[in-house]
Amino acid sequence: MITRRDGERVRIPQSALVAGKVVPAAPARRRGPAATYPELVRVSSRAWRPVESERLGEWELRAAGGFTRRANSVLPLGDPGLPLDAALAAVRRWYGERGLPAYAQTATGAEGTQEMLCAELERRGWVREVTAELWTGALAPVADRAGGAGVVLSRAADEAWLARYQRKGVSEVALRVLGSGPSVWFASVPGAGEGEPPAAIGRCVVDGRWAGFAAVEVDPGRRRQGLATEVMAALARRALEEGASAAWLQVETDNDSARALYRALGFTPHHAYHHYRAPEEQDPPDQPPTTADRPSPGDTPGAGSLPEGAAGTGSQPEGTPETRPLPGDNPETPDPGK
Repeated sequence: MITRRDGERVRIPQSALVAGKVVPAAPARRRGPAATYPELVRVSSRAWRPVESERLGEWELRAAGGFTRRANSVLPLGDPGLPLDAALAAVRRWYGERGLPAYAQTATGAEGTQEMLCAELERRGWVREVTAELWTGALAPVADRAGGAGVVLSRAADEAWLARYQRKGVSEVALRVLGSGPSVWFASVPGAGEGEPPAAIGRCVVDGRWAGFAAVEVDPGRRRQGLATEVMAALARRALEEGASAAWLQVETDNDSARALYRALGFTPHHAYHHYRAPEEQDPPDQPPTTADRPSPGDTPGAGSLPEGAAGTGSQPEGTPETRPLPGDNPETPDPGK
């Protein structure tokens, strides 16, 4: 098993090897990382895996019982192997069979992003519901920013960590998504008193040269004490130990406090990503079957049991599977810190 620079792992038969050696971890870099959109979208996708996925050509269909759009949207990277209308019809049927609305995750603003696909989706009535940005930065400056005092690291999200997490009532499906990724770490700063939720939490996924930060949350009563910076610094040091040198995170365009913190830590925007929701009208008739939309014997395309419900928000509007919005993927608001 070898790991490429972009974090992808490839299995090679031993009989095919002529010679080999262990390559030491790359030194931490003090400047911002160069990266392409395809590399970053694959890295960020591996950090938030669905519980079910299927290929439609090079596209990836992803589902996780409605927990976040990122885990319940098609990732249209590459060629679906079908004309666009047929591919979108297959996407809608696949999600319809699971009682979920069809979403497509796209990106704009960088080399290799999907401005043309966004325009085609909008021309067909797909509605852009959520837009956020993916930022990148060097990892070492984050680790150097604070001492990480009092931060506890763990491989699992325990009950205390979940008590601070903004999405309440997290289901088993949500726990599987939270725990997914090549090397996942959870951080917490214990609360002031015994039995109290943590004062701050965070999550980091290490994947090759990349470390992805998410779920950085602080007790409202403890904000502006630098706790978010402490959490990110502790996670960054652990990622450096595992050989990472670059970092990424996701942030809303109107989250001014988070954006100020991230800029202070050396992050800059790389691209914007969007979630488009399919229109309500029926699929075009007589589309050719594909491996992604072929029904099981006795089933009707588009049919399926209703979902258990999108877990983890506690404020989800009621409605039918066709009209109920999924919980947003809005990146959490960290403490502006130091």
